[in-house]
Amino acid sequence: MDALEKLVPGSVRRGNASVVGISCDSRFVGPGVAFCALLGRHADGHEYASRAVAAGVPALIVGHFLDLPVPQLQVPNIRAALGPLSAAIYGWPSCRLRLAAVTGTDGKTTTAHLIEHCLAASGRRTANIGTIAIQIADRTIPSRATTPEAPELHRLFQEMVQSDVQDVVMEVSSHGLDLGRVAGLSFEVAVFTNLSPEHLEYHGTMEQYLEAKSRLFHRSRCSFAVICIDDEWGQRLASTVTLPLVTFGRTRSADVVIEDVATDLGGTKVDIRWGEQRLSLSTVIPGTVNADNVTAAYLAARALGVESEKAKRALADAPTVPGRFEVIDVGQPFLVVIDYAHTAAALTALIDTARRLTGPTSRVIVVVGARGGRYRDKRAAIGRVAASSDLVVITTDSPGDEDPVAIANTILDGCNEVGGSRTIIEPDREIAITRAIASARPGDAVLIVGRGHERYYERGSEQVELDDREAGRAALVELVSQEPRF
Repeated sequence: MDALEKLVPGSVRRGNASVVGISCDSRFVGPGVAFCALLGRHADGHEYASRAVAAGVPALIVGHFLDLPVPQLQVPNIRAALGPLSAAIYGWPSCRLRLAAVTGTDGKTTTAHLIEHCLAASGRRTANIGTIAIQIADRTIPSRATTPEAPELHRLFQEMVQSDVQDVVMEVSSHGLDLGRVAGLSFEVAVFTNLSPEHLEYHGTMEQYLEAKSRLFHRSRCSFAVICIDDEWGQRLASTVTLPLVTFGRTRSADVVIEDVATDLGGTKVDIRWGEQRLSLSTVIPGTVNADNVTAAYLAARALGVESEKAKRALADAPTVPGRFEVIDVGQPFLVVIDYAHTAAALTALIDTARRLTGPTSRVIVVVGARGGRYRDKRAAIGRVAASSDLVVITTDSPGDEDPVAIANTILDGCNEVGGSRTIIEPDREIAITRAIASARPGDAVLIVGRGHERYYERGSEQVELDDREAGRAALVELVSQEPRF
């Protein structure tokens, strides 16, 4: 611990100990693993220090000394110290890896997935850290957060080094940036996808949300930027960064212009112009929004040294992403899609894609909810967008401690502001999915949105097991068994 004391200015040590790991979670500490008493939004880690000591921790990292019989390192700011301490304890593993980052409101998971596939296809040994899972070469670990806390992150980096990983692609959230989870990391390439109202219960304003995202694009943290400038926030970011960068988007002022997009159930094709060069890129993932994701991934892969033709082939071969425009098909004569869309912008793009994929006389049915403890104005905005469909089934989506019916009514208010669609409130999400599917006619599209790959939602302190994909498939199997209906 004496080396750790020297690492953090203003720290004071009482006692000494050998430390080989660090954790902020008292449930995952023990011999050799120090406990860091982090002050969170809902709990103070100091209150759990005695539990950590009982588990056999060799030392504590604290904001103030505790009357406990173990060595302690008091630091001025635990949050600020966490990154450097974690990196040092695990042997600075990120220095032996090449890192790429993807940030933005929507599209992070798909874009990171595509970049990682390009790198792997070029012969690199890769890892991916993100919302759905953590992939270390051929091993998959469940993900608990888009961007893990620094102790977990550096422990993962250590595992990656031990597994001979060369390149890591990470989704970097605004929380991860604001809370210092990626402090001290250096990224070869960083991608900005877009920004729309989200997490404003945390950031307060869009300006502060952008400011958090922009921290990724400082020269001390990143070497090259890939920025979409189709919204004002991307334009503002691109105008202020001093890094080498390439901009892209549908706007004609971009360095790389998306000129044409075609999408069907077989995937998405996008034609881009890069100066005098014209290229066609493709992915098996349907959806107009994936034109942006595949373009971002191509540009990032090129910046990371992947040859153009190898990148194009890899993008075309990359498998779909769980819960991202995931089609459920058991032989029914209409389209059923599970998607993670949980912002107004993402839902707009998804409904637009569904309209393109179905005929002009077909209907779009949306199953939608909104999460508790999040930016509340977003709920009415989602309702206004959902109302552009033909039937909206409003339901529950991780209400937490909030009243799910009250959340649903706020979405309904948004629907009613613009009118035009039929609405149903069904708080039981599984029943809502069944009702939406039962309402579908041949040629229609049913969009079940907001949760994607997730296998449970939170209601109060309870975790309710429900996978939208499994619920949708079960409802379809039951419906298709009633053959006379078709």
